[in-house]
Amino acid sequence: MNIRVAFVGLGQRGMAAIERFCNIEGAHITALCDASTTQVEEAQQIIDNYGFPRPRAYWGEHGYEQLCKDSGADVVYICTDWQSHVPIAVAAMLGGKHAAVEVPAATTLDEINLLVKTAKQTGKHCMMLENCVYDFFELSTLAMARAGLFGEIVHVEGGYAHPIDEKWTPWRLEINRQQRGDIYPTHGLGPLCQLLDLHRSDRMKTLVSMDTAAFSGPGIYEKHMGREALDFQNGDQTTTLIRTERGKTMLIQHNVMTPRPYSRLYQIVGTEGYAQKYPEPLLHFSSNKLKELDIHLPKEENLPAELCDKLLNHYLPDYVKQLLPIASRLDPRGGMAYFMDWRLIHCLQNGEPLDMDVYDMAEWCCISELSRLSIENGSTPVAVPDFTTL
Repeated sequence: MNIRVAFVGLGQRGMAAIERFCNIEGAHITALCDASTTQVEEAQQIIDNYGFPRPRAYWGEHGYEQLCKDSGADVVYICTDWQSHVPIAVAAMLGGKHAAVEVPAATTLDEINLLVKTAKQTGKHCMMLENCVYDFFELSTLAMARAGLFGEIVHVEGGYAHPIDEKWTPWRLEINRQQRGDIYPTHGLGPLCQLLDLHRSDRMKTLVSMDTAAFSGPGIYEKHMGREALDFQNGDQTTTLIRTERGKTMLIQHNVMTPRPYSRLYQIVGTEGYAQKYPEPLLHFSSNKLKELDIHLPKEENLPAELCDKLLNHYLPDYVKQLLPIASRLDPRGGMAYFMDWRLIHCLQNGEPLDMDVYDMAEWCCISELSRLSIENGSTPVAVPDFTTL
């Protein structure tokens, strides 16, 4: 069974996705759309090189509207800038197609509510393309958590520490100039929400956010935009603390301004064990859990690197092991984007629930506006909506 895929947005991310989908059995690219005809032609050339039929072509700022009406696709895969994600996803679902949307799928509560209601109204999937949940350490430790290796998980940490440096785009700088809060939370937050089984057996209930002043932003803005930004809003560092209904806590950080090593933080604190990904993978278990795992150490201590790797590899999903050669060739970040795309097609082909549903999208994206509301009101607690009740 082929799954017909249409692509909207053929910049760097879109072109990389085209290449990946040309290497996924059962995926058939039926339509392409971009504001630029040149981008559409380049994408068609990639598909030509694989010997597949040329997809239908749409272009212009509103070309997606016609694509969503008549392209005959099953899924619209959206790789445009943040501001255009929601109207394209809504058009896709109203056109009878599933929407797969790059991160962040939405940036405000109004946008999130619209996506959730449209998905419920149409019965179509709206999945956010959060590839970080498919990285090796996250996949392995999620399987370990579900197998009970960490006991009851009581606290998790994640974030996005990623100096953008010379890769700033004007539209992204403008968003940082205009808005306080954690405006890009999903890379760090998504894997943590899966660990805590949110909107299934638990849910985020309250958050509190705090930020630093914008020490670096104005200078970065002036350097790249050629004009001053005396009103620059986004702080160098934003920190958000969340408490769940079951009394667990989550710590999320955002920093794209200051020079520091790339990190998504990723820590798991459980009653029987601990894991961290950065600066290097580390696993630590209670003496009871070590006995259970038949691991013999002279005392309760971090697992040696060899044992750590062995355990992580044991819990890595089979599909990752099978697809690793092609995934790592097509995705320089270790293959996680390929695994994400492969799972999307696999689940649709087999009628399985997607790994990330519309409520995941809503919960992971809502931190942007809620963190801003908390900060602008003196770091007061803010309630997290239950999007499943919409």
